[in-house]
Parts: sequence; C-alpha cells; structure tokens
Amino acid sequence: MMKKLILLVCLGLCFNAAMSQSERATTYINTYKELAIAEMIRSGVPASITLAQGILESDYGESELAQKSNNHFGIKCKTEWTGPKTYHDDDERGECFRVYASAAASYRDHSDFLKNRPYYTDLFKLDPTDDEGWAYGLKKAGYATERDYPQRLLKLINDYDLHKYNLVALDRIKNGMPASNATAPVKAISEDAVPGSINLATTTTATEEKAEEEHAEAESVTHATTVTSKKARPSNYPAGTIFTINHTKVIYAAEGTSLLALAGQYDISLGKLLDFNELNEMDILDTDRLLFLERKMKRGATDIHIVAENESLYDIAQKEGVRMESLMEYNNLKKDARLSAGQKLYLRAASPVVAKSSKASK
Repeated sequence: MMKKLILLVCLGLCFNAAMSQSERATTYINTYKELAIAEMIRSGVPASITLAQGILESDYGESELAQKSNNHFGIKCKTEWTGPKTYHDDDERGECFRVYASAAASYRDHSDFLKNRPYYTDLFKLDPTDDEGWAYGLKKAGYATERDYPQRLLKLINDYDLHKYNLVALDRIKNGMPASNATAPVKAISEDAVPGSINLATTTTATEEKAEEEHAEAESVTHATTVTSKKARPSNYPAGTIFTINHTKVIYAAEGTSLLALAGQYDISLGKLLDFNELNEMDILDTDRLLFLERKMKRGATDIHIVAENESLYDIAQKEGVRMESLMEYNNLKKDARLSAGQKLYLRAASPVVAKSSKASK
C-alpha cells in the first residue's frame, strides 16, 4: 500500500512539473511570438527557431541573464559590443554577456548577430521553413556547444507547433507587409545611456502587455529610422510599390531590407531576385536601391544615356532597366570601367566606334 502511495505521489509531482513547464513555454511564446514574427519578416531568421532558442537559452525567460539583462539568447559580448556588460559563468568562469534595454532589443540583436557573421551565411540559403536545417546548421556553425542542441530545438518546435509562426510571417510578407514595418537593427547601448551599467537595465517580465509595449517601441523606432533614411537619400522613385522602368517591373527598396523577405513577398526565389538585379550573393541591402522583379531588357527605352557625376555602369543599368552585358557589349566596356561625367553610353545598339571597329575586323 505504501509503495502505491509513493508511486502516486511521484506521478503527481511529475505531472505537475510537466504542466508547469508547458505553462511556462506557452506564456513565453504568447509574450514574444510577435517579436519573432517581426524579426523573420525583417531578417529572414525563422520565427520558430528564434522562439525555440529564446525558450532554451533563457529558460522560458526566467534565467538571471534574461531577467536582469534582457539577454534572451545568451549572446556574449564579442569585440564589437560597446554597450553595457554583465559577467556569468558559462563554458568558462566570468564570461562577458551583452545587456539590453529591452527584450525587443535582444531579439533584434539575435537576428543581426546571425545575419552579420560569416559562420551563419549558409543558413540563409535554406528554405525559411526548414527548421531541421536551421537547427543542425546552428550547431554546426558553433552557436552552442551541447551535442543535442539541434534535437532540443526541434523538440520545442514540434511540441509547441512553433513552425506555424513561420507561416504567419510568410503570409504577412505575401500580403504586402514590408520588412521595414518589423523591427529596426539594434544599436549598442552606450555606457552613458545606462549609468551604473547593469543595475539600471530594464527587467523583463513575462507578460503580454510588456511584449506589446516592446513591439510598439520597435515599430516606432523603425518608422523614425525610415523617415530619416528617406530624408537623407531623396529619390524620385515611388516607395513601397511596383512601377516599371523600360517595360520591366521594379521597386525601390530601402537600406536594411531583407532580400529573402522581399523575394517571398513577391513570390520569386532569392536566386532569381539576385540574378534579375545582377547582384552577388547578399541579403540585407546596404543602401537604398532599385530592385527589378523581372529580367531586364537587352535594349533601352532611349538610344543614349549621358553619364552623371559618380555614376557607375551598374547604376546606369539599373536606372535604364538594361542588362549589364548589353551595356558592356554596346559600348565596348568592362564591368568595372570608370566613366566620366558627360560621357555618352549607347543603350540600344553598338556605339558608332564599336560598330565601325566590328566592321573593320570583318
């Protein structure tokens, strides 16, 4: 009888522990799912992976690092970090970790950390719904030292159906939610901005109200950044809408836009988007630029383009909606040719000099 009683008590304790863990996970997911979705739209990091890593690295948002430093992903200082720091024992004693002003800032920095480090480049070639590829890729790239790290991430994703948030993000992209409405890239918090460093860091509490405030703050910062960017780089092109140059569909995309997200929004592959715009492998735009959604024409709409100050051959190819190879052929130029202001470039046929030379060679 006593053995049965002990067994029942043990089973009850195990059941309560499992329920408690499930409740903690559900609370964390409901609190931060919008941040994860927004970051997928902005950066291309799957929302499922972000949430699973957040749960695992922050112990459901209850770790000391998450509670006192708003660091949900265990990101260490590294040499480039200039913001507040805190020290914890991890793989070694007294390791340096980043301190953030909010959980939203931690989520943004997590995405940027993955986007900006060469070890993780291959991850962004995967399908954004490939949870298994991302989980094993993170381990291979050295994000974590635990041997079972991929399996633990995938268990969380499967147990709590986290993959559905990837579909939410992709649906929002398809329905026209621009990446710029997600979250802005995080900037390091200066020591001056947080007197006393860690002691004044905002404490994260697992409530939906807190997450909504942080998400609204992130959108507000992004909106301000976008407006400033537009003022700094005035353009005659309509923003956020499709128009045509030389009978070819094109958009004008802002600096910081994810090409992966953009490709998803317009239902084309990232490879094709890069090919249409004659770009090398990249994702986050380093400057505002025209992006064609179809292959450009071989011939221009006009016969001649007069080169402006500091214009490159690539700039002209984009402005005129003409393929680079055609411009190079018509004008007998190399890809990296230096152009002079006032120089004539032929857009529809070989220049007289090139044509004459071609005839002479025959």
